[in-house]
Amino acid sequence: MPDQTNDRSALRGDCAQCFGLCCVALPFAASADFALDKPAGKPCPNLQGDHRCGIHADLRNKGFTGCTVYDCFGAGQKVSQITFGGQDWRTGSKEHARRMFDVFPVVRQLHELLWYLTEALGLDAARPVDADLRRALAETERLTRHTPEELAALDVAAHRQEVNVLLLRTSELVRASVTDGKGGKGDKGSKGKKGKGKDRRGADLIGARLSGADLRGASLRGAYLIAADLTGADLRGADMIGADLRDADLTDADLTGAFFLTQPQLNAARGSAGTRLPESLTRPVHWAAAG
Repeated sequence: MPDQTNDRSALRGDCAQCFGLCCVALPFAASADFALDKPAGKPCPNLQGDHRCGIHADLRNKGFTGCTVYDCFGAGQKVSQITFGGQDWRTGSKEHARRMFDVFPVVRQLHELLWYLTEALGLDAARPVDADLRRALAETERLTRHTPEELAALDVAAHRQEVNVLLLRTSELVRASVTDGKGGKGDKGSKGKKGKGKDRRGADLIGARLSGADLRGASLRGAYLIAADLTGADLRGADMIGADLRDADLTDADLTGAFFLTQPQLNAARGSAGTRLPESLTRPVHWAAAG
């Protein structure tokens, strides 16, 4: 397969090539994130006939913040144009629509794995597992091109677990390479200790006061950082996979080199013009508005 290292252009949602699948296939409940209830398989009332959102430019003000933090990682266009060959769910049979809606979340999970694997291949410290990462990337891409029937029967959880073993190893290698900012590796027990010693996987850090915290090379995998104060925090080289950053304050924080961080995570947080981001991600529009 072609070398996809650092090329994640196909792993970003392209709504123009999608049939509004996230607006139909997925359910949501009335909450702070959504203004109303919608069951899976029912089109959102804001979805127009051309599969575009009628309030896209005003989603936050209309109570649909949840929509602004979602990304399909390119699964929408893959399912619409490749898996189902460009056949719209509106024009096909009810069975065709049901199969499309069932397959979309599966491909979305696979595409998220492709995002992580592609990023891992671009990390110098992960070279010891380069061959394994490439095999996993190729296999995951192959799975995304299965037939609708094969995708519906796929054990995604099992595949995710296999890939996660590699991602964990990648995390260990990358975080162990993080320096203390003084030209060398930090010592365990010191403020500048090696990243692999800062293990906060799954930690409950909801509302935590971490302003200015030294989190270089920390593992924040699956950590709950909801509404945490991370202003000015140093998150360089931190593993951010699955970290819940909803309403976390990243004002002036340094996320340079933070890895396995996604656009939806950033979109769910708050930040500023002074927040330093990885090159692969963009500054959320609402950050500027908030500043």
